[in-house]
Amino acid sequence: MMKLFDVYPLFDINIVKGKGCRVWDDKGQEYLDLYGGHAVISVGHCHPHYVEAIARQSAQLGFYSNSVVNTLQQQFAERLGRISGYEDYRLFLVNSGAEANENALKLASFTNGRKRVLSAEHAFHGRTSLAVETTDNRKIVAPINDNGHVTFLPMNDLEAWERELAKGDVCACMLECIQGIGGCVVATPEFAQGLAAVCKRHGAVLVCDEIQCGYGRSGNFFAHQWLGIRPDLITVAKGIANGYPMSGLLVSPAFQPVYGQLGTTFGGNHLGCAAALAVLDIFEQEQLVDNARNVGEYLIARLKELQLSAPHITEVRGRGLMVGVVLDVPHKDVRSSLIHERHVFTGCAGTNILRILPPLCLTRADVDDFVFRLGKVLRE
Repeated sequence: MMKLFDVYPLFDINIVKGKGCRVWDDKGQEYLDLYGGHAVISVGHCHPHYVEAIARQSAQLGFYSNSVVNTLQQQFAERLGRISGYEDYRLFLVNSGAEANENALKLASFTNGRKRVLSAEHAFHGRTSLAVETTDNRKIVAPINDNGHVTFLPMNDLEAWERELAKGDVCACMLECIQGIGGCVVATPEFAQGLAAVCKRHGAVLVCDEIQCGYGRSGNFFAHQWLGIRPDLITVAKGIANGYPMSGLLVSPAFQPVYGQLGTTFGGNHLGCAAALAVLDIFEQEQLVDNARNVGEYLIARLKELQLSAPHITEVRGRGLMVGVVLDVPHKDVRSSLIHERHVFTGCAGTNILRILPPLCLTRADVDDFVFRLGKVLRE
């Protein structure tokens, strides 16, 4: 009997149903979901408008290749440009965060002919073949092409980045404005603006990795919009289609498309576009980006209050509904107690950080519920 290739540690919980910010297992136990399937659940589990849109499209046509016109792609591009503030950019649709980042780096390398990439330490970049960081922070580096490689630098240390860029061989700088695997470290406006200027001066492409921190999660449509920059390339995934595999690359007007330059089989398929359009409908109808900002501020404030009254929290960081809770103990036992005893799902980073990535429909009542349950675990 074929078995799964066992590379993920799994909790022995079989989730069979979801609604909003809650899920249920096969025994009927309800859980508060502060993880969102690794930030992919943007509008909530099983939103009726989303479910209806997928069912309707499935009944018509789920997929046809990119050899024919797909009007849903253009509809989605127009809507995304308008809601994100990037109407003058172009959109290339693919399937995953890895594919979005790899195509961004290909396009950058095609443009300036260079091969080296600068990236912040602890950046994950969607498990790309360019640069993968393991869970114990060992870096496995593979080339863009024959001689390409990645140089990892400290977040917010502009001098370190400028020294590398001055060597003249840097193809692109990848900036994840709120780090995912790094535990929600936030880039400063001074660093981001300085990096954008230095990239321009030295002919490097600035890529903002918005795969986890983007798509409304920070309380702006993109996290970099808090920082006063306008990158050359923007990668998106995760929340783009509320769990349906889809991603994209937003390309500035400085790049000119050429037939055969990039390619994809499943990218921008009919079903994915229908799902992504439904997500934007719900974003607008329920003002979920504003909700992420407002409820996120409340979540951070409540966690900082808990820091003063309960043991083990040493720092609360992040923005919107992407929050890192730094502990002075390993997160393993805390997460286990949250899941098995208090019935709350969270993410994690490093060895001692809880990563909070809920659906963007989270309410203040949900926040109060979570903080109460977390406080119980920390005091036990």
